[in-house]
Amino acid sequence: MKNKMLFIILTIVFVLIIGFGIHILLNRKENQKEQNKQMNENVINELKQKDNIAKFNFETKSVKLNSGYVMPINGLGTYSLTGDTCYNAVTSALNAGVRLIDTAYMYGNEEEIGRAIRDSKIPRSEIFVITKIYPSQFEKPKEAIELALKKLDIGYIDMMLLHHPGTNDVNAYKEMERYVKSGKIRSLGLSNWYVKELKEFLPQVNIIPALVQNEIHPYYQENDVIPYIQNLGIVVQGWYPFGGRGHTSELLNNEVIVKIANNHNVSAAQVILRWNLQKGVVVIPGSSNPDHIKENTDIYNFELTNEEIKEINALDKNEKYDWY
Repeated sequence: MKNKMLFIILTIVFVLIIGFGIHILLNRKENQKEQNKQMNENVINELKQKDNIAKFNFETKSVKLNSGYVMPINGLGTYSLTGDTCYNAVTSALNAGVRLIDTAYMYGNEEEIGRAIRDSKIPRSEIFVITKIYPSQFEKPKEAIELALKKLDIGYIDMMLLHHPGTNDVNAYKEMERYVKSGKIRSLGLSNWYVKELKEFLPQVNIIPALVQNEIHPYYQENDVIPYIQNLGIVVQGWYPFGGRGHTSELLNNEVIVKIANNHNVSAAQVILRWNLQKGVVVIPGSSNPDHIKENTDIYNFELTNEEIKEINALDKNEKYDWY
């Protein structure tokens, strides 16, 4: 009987100890979550209080990044361009005065881009190259960075982005930070990061991204995201400015955009690119057609009125055309 009572008492004590331990752990976890939330808010508020929105210089066609480097505000996107098509497109862009080239590991064209830049004989310092490492590379970021440097073979990378959020993204970014210290990468950025992701990510890294690159076009405008990013002193860049494959024709034939284009004697594409620039969004339209590439650079000799910008803003459908 005594043994039975002792067993019951010990069991009760054991259960109480376990329960107390769980209670402490849960409290710690809750406190840690609260601390992390507070830290996130502190970091974001501190950045916002600096009033450091980067201003576009339409005379030099550039913007000064928070990293201290100057980047062109219009360039060439090279998604889906490979082999000689890519080489020729980059060559045409450079000949047309384009000095910003956007690529990525997943595009499979870094070697062609590097070769076109070297063959151009344009001083390396005049060309700004952005590339990205993919989540499948985040586990071994050093290898990914070295691979990009080797494929491009242009001495250094002006800016490297994480292609989109994924496992080990913070560790991959911190490896990129080490390459900034060595001078092999000059600026860092993120692609396909939005408000929630930024709030979680920024407090965990040491170098604030200089740029965030997202899908932005008249049918998907991110009017809540763009100001948020810009208020952090981070430049916004838009991919798919014409809506992407399967949607370009519809967007370029939109009656509102066509009417505005006729008002200025320019193309619908030029109106969309200019609209982006006036909203403080860097543009990187993709094309392999030399005439279109040239057309996409001629966006500085006209200006949209406030009313025209409002008309385009009213076209927003919140229609995202890619899964990122």
